[in-house]
Amino acid sequence: MSTGRQAIPRYRAFEGPALFRQGFRPFFLGAGLWAFVDTALWIAVLNGLLSIPTAFAPAAWHAHEMIFGFAAATIAGFLLTAIPNWTGRMPLQGGPLAVLFAIWLIGRAAVASSAIIGPPLAAGLDLAFPVLLVGVVLREILAGRNWRNLPMPTALVGLLVANVLTHLETMGLADTGSIGQRLGIGIIILLISLIGGRIIPSFTRNWLAKRGATSMPAVPSGFDRFCLALVVAALGAWVAMPAAMATGTLLLLAGIASFARLARWRGQCTLAEPLVWSLHLGFAWVPAGLCLIGLGVLVPSAVPATAGLHALSAGAIGSMTLAVMTRATLGHTGRGLAADRWTTAIYILIAAAAAARVAAPFMVDFYGALLLASAFLWSAAFGFFVVHYGRILIRDRA
Repeated sequence: MSTGRQAIPRYRAFEGPALFRQGFRPFFLGAGLWAFVDTALWIAVLNGLLSIPTAFAPAAWHAHEMIFGFAAATIAGFLLTAIPNWTGRMPLQGGPLAVLFAIWLIGRAAVASSAIIGPPLAAGLDLAFPVLLVGVVLREILAGRNWRNLPMPTALVGLLVANVLTHLETMGLADTGSIGQRLGIGIIILLISLIGGRIIPSFTRNWLAKRGATSMPAVPSGFDRFCLALVVAALGAWVAMPAAMATGTLLLLAGIASFARLARWRGQCTLAEPLVWSLHLGFAWVPAGLCLIGLGVLVPSAVPATAGLHALSAGAIGSMTLAVMTRATLGHTGRGLAADRWTTAIYILIAAAAAARVAAPFMVDFYGALLLASAFLWSAAFGFFVVHYGRILIRDRA
């Protein structure tokens, strides 16, 4: 799990629960549990079986928790584990890690009960986690003089701003909820484009080299920087002007460029190892989503607006988080980097869930059935992750 220069990570002697030994443990487990629970609650709300006492509109609550609850926890787990590899500094573990995780949990409860405790208090409790996470990550990056990874705390600040925008609407102060959602999704997709562009070709190259392959992924070059710049411009335009024709054109161009970038990483050579091809498949949802959103702007009569949105959320975010969480959990707990049947099933289920969710608005007659199928497959993927990997996350290193 490295995206910068290598340093030697150090750990203090720790006699507490294994769950709080490393940052990925509580946050990966929490993210997996929340992805499962939130989806189950959302389906119950949609079918009139449950009412959640939140000040958010039901759809806005679901979107908020997927972006700023589930995805934010995954990002936290990744960064808190990667930072010691970048800087060589002591990681957050033990009591401080447990406190940070508890604050994330409090945020989930606060948003869900915001109609009871009041939107301002709920906002304060929910925003405490991203504020503290920004502080922790920025402190380590600066103290370790790891300037290459300054975009990480910058992205976290952007997520914090996006979260604030959603709460402002709930408090009745501004009509900024949809902008906050788009900004949150856009930043996460940009992080996937940035980090994925580092780890996917690197992991692929390592796997192919062990098998004596001669054809390797392309090394990072100016083409990658051009693609990233195009993605930044397209996502920025989507946040600010989602219906503009220029935005649609930029999104389509960014999607095509990202497809070309992905093709340079030799994913077709990794079909024998799900732990590697899952990263390629997860990343493929990024250009697919960008193209679909762009086409939805340019030819709205042919491409539903929600298709591209769910290609990015259910597809890219859902698939990439599971691909990264499974690999990182195995590697950082001393287990072999090879996918077993459980892990392969997780990858297949999340891909099927995303495909069903993207297909639903295209197939109006089967919309309800595809929506339920997508929710079931999504819950099964994260349920398998919690059951199979939860046992690893709460135990000592192998």
